[in-house]
Formats: sequence, C-alpha cells, structure tokens
Amino acid sequence: MARRHREHHKNDRIGWLRAAVLGANDGIISVSSIMLGVATAHAIRSNVLLSGIAGLTAGAMSMAAGEYVSVSSQADTEEAEVTREKSELASDPVGEEEELTRIYVQRGLKRELALQVAQQLMSRDALATHMRDELGITEATIARPLQAAVASAASFTVVQAAPLVAPLPQ
Repeated sequence: MARRHREHHKNDRIGWLRAAVLGANDGIISVSSIMLGVATAHAIRSNVLLSGIAGLTAGAMSMAAGEYVSVSSQADTEEAEVTREKSELASDPVGEEEELTRIYVQRGLKRELALQVAQQLMSRDALATHMRDELGITEATIARPLQAAVASAASFTVVQAAPLVAPLPQ
C-alpha cells in the first residue's frame, strides 16, 4: 500500500506572523529606549518602570491601530479587485476564459491544454479560479486586519516584558 504524501505548509500564517515580528521588534527597541532615556535622566526606579509601562501601553495600541489600518487598506483593495472580477466574469466570460488561458500558457502549458484547464476550472468556480490564478488571492493569503492587529499588539506586549522585568538601577 502506497503511503499518502502529506505536506503542511505554513503560508496561511504569513499575515499575522509578519505583524507579530514587526510588533516584537518595535516593542523591544522603542520601550527599552524610552526606559533608558528616563533612567539616563537619573529618574527614580519607579519612574523608569512607569515610563516603560506607559510606553508598552501606548506602543501596543499604536501597533494594533497601525497594523489594522494598513491591513484594512489591503483588504479593501482585495475586495475591490474581487468585485471588479465578478463584473468582468458577468460581462465578458469568453474574454475572462482567454485571460486564464494566457496565464496558464505563460506558466508553461500548451495552449490547447491551457484552454481545457481554464474551461474546466471556470465551470467549477470561475470567481475562485480568477481570484487565485489572476489576482493571487486565496483563503490562506487574504488580508485579515483584526488578526494582524492582535498579533502585532500581543507580540509588542510579550517582548516588552523583558525590559520591564530586567533589574533596574537603584
């Protein structure tokens, strides 16, 4: 009996992982810098800690808001492209089939086979086929603003714990 080939790709995590890395990087650098600046001014220990907590709170909120706005604009663009594609499929299905055929030819299929593939895939789900093969939009890669915002704020907060718990000068 042949073994079934199984793969588990992680490209469905790209959106939130990018946001988490950005949040972590910003968290460790910005809040540590704030605390270092306050400590350099010979502030008392509690003021240095308070500045770190204030930096953590403001930074996490800023990262979440910035990531949400950024990824929302990507989601809006994707939505507009999908709406446009729906309209094109309704008004010119033959032209859209030809467009897919050209895409498959560019990927290396012979024209006859590319046409068959385009026809067969479009007969199943034309919009999903165009989203994937023309626009590069799939369920795994679609923009998720809330997920990106939470990932960015959470990683900012978690990484920021290091400077907050580090021993402070007396």
